[in-house]
Amino acid sequence: MTKFPVAAGIALALVAGSALAADLPTRKAPPAYIPPPPVFSWTGLYGGVNVGYGFGDGTISNGGWAYISPAVGGGLPAGGLWNVPNNLNGVTGGGQIGYNYQFSPWFVIGLEADVQAADIRSGGTGAVGAALSAVPFGPHFASVNASHRVDWWGTVRGRVGVTMPSWPNLMVYGTGGFAYGAVNRTVSMVDVFTAGGAVSGGGIFDNTQTGWTAGGGVEYTPMAFPSWSLKVEYLYTDLGSSRVPFLGVFTAPVNGPNFAAEDVVSTRFHTVRAGVNWHFNPFAPSAPVLAKY
Repeated sequence: MTKFPVAAGIALALVAGSALAADLPTRKAPPAYIPPPPVFSWTGLYGGVNVGYGFGDGTISNGGWAYISPAVGGGLPAGGLWNVPNNLNGVTGGGQIGYNYQFSPWFVIGLEADVQAADIRSGGTGAVGAALSAVPFGPHFASVNASHRVDWWGTVRGRVGVTMPSWPNLMVYGTGGFAYGAVNRTVSMVDVFTAGGAVSGGGIFDNTQTGWTAGGGVEYTPMAFPSWSLKVEYLYTDLGSSRVPFLGVFTAPVNGPNFAAEDVVSTRFHTVRAGVNWHFNPFAPSAPVLAKY
């Protein structure tokens, strides 16, 4: 009889223990940490390539000549002025490097430098006729041939961009700064007299010119490839004026007059180009190290 109360007590204790254990909170492993997506920023260094097309603004070169030595047996011809079309056109392409700093969700500032190979060139012909009473030369007709090209050029520019918090990977920007380039100008002239004889001469300008540039563009970074961006850009570039002085020598008869001449032309052109950039930021803080359990 004494075994039954003992067994009943043990059974009751087991049931009570199970009930208490069911009421205790369970301990589960913490969920895996998923970091939030990084906030997009234009801040950092970048480098890339571009290709485009350059075209002139309809510039016309101006020049003229004057006879500087007396002629045997007659008066001295006066000379004349010319205008030669100078409409630059051609392909250009190169590379760029730069740095952006985004100081708010709306604004980005930066600095960019680029160097471009170019085949931007033009050629033109001008003609001038003059009826002179000077004896023995009489009327004369001059033709001028000129070529103009930009072999390479580059810029160092500031950039100011605008973005939107709702579309942070799209930037519209304005840009402007210093420009430089290799300019070649070749001019030749022949002046033919109806009374006989001709004068011919020519000159070359081949040097590095400096000036300014300004424009703007749009740059876009696909969210799937945050280290890359695509851009389309317009620039207007003015590399200043080139002067080509030269002398002409009378070819027949040898005792005719010589002339002094000068051609003046401006190197100005538009550029539309597309490019791709690779972005990296060596100054960005490192990602936090997460503890492993």
